[in-house]
Amino acid sequence: MKISKLFAVLLGLILLFVICGPAFAGDKTPQDTYILKGNPMGGVKFMHSAHAKDRKIKCETCHHASKPEKAATAKEQACSDCHTKVAAAPMKTNYKGAFHDSPMAKKGTCIDCHLAENAKGKKAPTKCNECHQKANV
Repeated sequence: MKISKLFAVLLGLILLFVICGPAFAGDKTPQDTYILKGNPMGGVKFMHSAHAKDRKIKCETCHHASKPEKAATAKEQACSDCHTKVAAAPMKTNYKGAFHDSPMAKKGTCIDCHLAENAKGKKAPTKCNECHQKANV
């Protein structure tokens, strides 16, 4: 009798884990991976450690000092905290402009670095759809 109760409880727990397990699994995206959203071409998956640790890019390259007219509220903030889709005073640079200095994205923070890496013989994405992907939501 005790074995059948133990078996029933064990079977119930296994069933509970099978049914509820996916809900607790959460997002499989590593904590150092960010999806930069907002572009109709798709989001950009940005792997922080691949840039900061592996390639030793200085923090200030992306996390620039705040401007006096828009003081930072944290040491390192999301770009979108200040750079909104449409630049709102006192900001002059919109969200897209924070990454791409020209309308065709031929220069800017990301593409300049990727082009420089490719010139050194490394492989960095330089075409729009290599970074912007609909799957990155």
